[in-house]
Amino acid sequence: MHRHDDAIEELTRAVVRYSVERMAMETPPLDAPRTPAELQDLVGPTITAAGIGGQRALEVFADVLAPACISVDHPRFLSFVPAAPTEASMLFDLVLGASSIYAGSWLEGAGAVFAENETLGWIASLAGLPEGAGGVFVSGGTAGNLSALIAARWHWRHLADGAHDRTRGLMITSSGAHSSVAQAALAMDADVMAVPADERGRLDGAALRATVSALDPSDLDRLFAVIATSGTTNAGVIDDLASTADVCAEHQVWFHVDGAYGGAGLLAPSIRDRYDGIERADSFIVDPHKWLFAPFDSCALVYRDPTIARAAHTQHAEYLEVLQGADPLDVPWNPSDYAHHLSRRARGLPLWFSVAVHGTDAYIEAVETTLTVTREAAALVREAPHLELIMEPELSIVMFRRVGWVREQYQVWSDHQLATGQSFVTPSSWNGETILRICIVNPLTSADDVQAIVDSLREEPDG
Repeated sequence: MHRHDDAIEELTRAVVRYSVERMAMETPPLDAPRTPAELQDLVGPTITAAGIGGQRALEVFADVLAPACISVDHPRFLSFVPAAPTEASMLFDLVLGASSIYAGSWLEGAGAVFAENETLGWIASLAGLPEGAGGVFVSGGTAGNLSALIAARWHWRHLADGAHDRTRGLMITSSGAHSSVAQAALAMDADVMAVPADERGRLDGAALRATVSALDPSDLDRLFAVIATSGTTNAGVIDDLASTADVCAEHQVWFHVDGAYGGAGLLAPSIRDRYDGIERADSFIVDPHKWLFAPFDSCALVYRDPTIARAAHTQHAEYLEVLQGADPLDVPWNPSDYAHHLSRRARGLPLWFSVAVHGTDAYIEAVETTLTVTREAAALVREAPHLELIMEPELSIVMFRRVGWVREQYQVWSDHQLATGQSFVTPSSWNGETILRICIVNPLTSADDVQAIVDSLREEPDG
């Protein structure tokens, strides 16, 4: 099972051939899910005492299982936040898997950690964070937000010199924040207070200031973090980062920015000024598997002062002592010290490889391309008599309504689009109303793709 024999050599060639053919597709099939019963009937038993063999297992995946997964890199996958990994990043994901690298410590993965840190340094520079900022790649925005907020709470308690060790902490964010913030509060057994968002779904500095000012002294004493969003997932808007930073500075509260989706817009000169204030963040996340063209799963978590994160997250055990030096300043960069994990793959390497191959200018161009198509998409919606644009897009999300439709009609249309392989666009909601939203992060998505969706919405759905 662990020997490279003739059968594994043949399987290796088949796997590489499948991978190359999949990447070389000009447009992959959109595909669609199947029910568990359908898959069971098509696949039959795959986990058996004797095994079904490599060629059969690959055949099952290629012919049945893969087509039951929607292709997130399809140009008309426009729901949620799609992905559009470069071929270079996908190829290096194969290399990463074949290299058997453990990237939790410098001792075991120094070369991989060095490359990841180069990439994190580039991301930190995009946000304008100071020299010395750094962090780690984690699995996604949920893990990134949780780890940053654990560090924030540790810092608050540390500054209180034990007075808050048993105090239930309080976080403040916007009502437009990602659901992972509330989930982090639940996991940490902390309270979270939401500031009502403005008419565009943004955290407004004046509203934040009023909320903080209205806290009674005991609650103000519990406040350890304010979370702003640079690119809300539903509407794609950026919170008022500069005034949020002001409030945090006045109250000496940790300022965290969730840029899981929208943080990649820092690359685009055309919108860079919308992020003013992000350079004052104590922590920041952005997901490369969203708008930085890397494969799943990857979130860059960056701290202004990584020593705080290391103090909050370093795990201590007898067998780990070899990783820690007598002088904390002499400890090499162990990625496991900067988030709520220990074991980890070097999930930042596919992004590192792609940026190293193509250069940062190519990334700037790709992000600007998606922003151009977004503006074209908004114009197509605005000009269609059967559609109404809800708001002008700030990043790469377009929200709109089909005039006269109710939720059931949206769902029937969406299901038909997916079943016929035309697009994947699901209903969302805005202020309690069912709407449609499209998120454009794939540079291969064109205005023609959007036009096809606009045209398909002219007819009333069947059913």
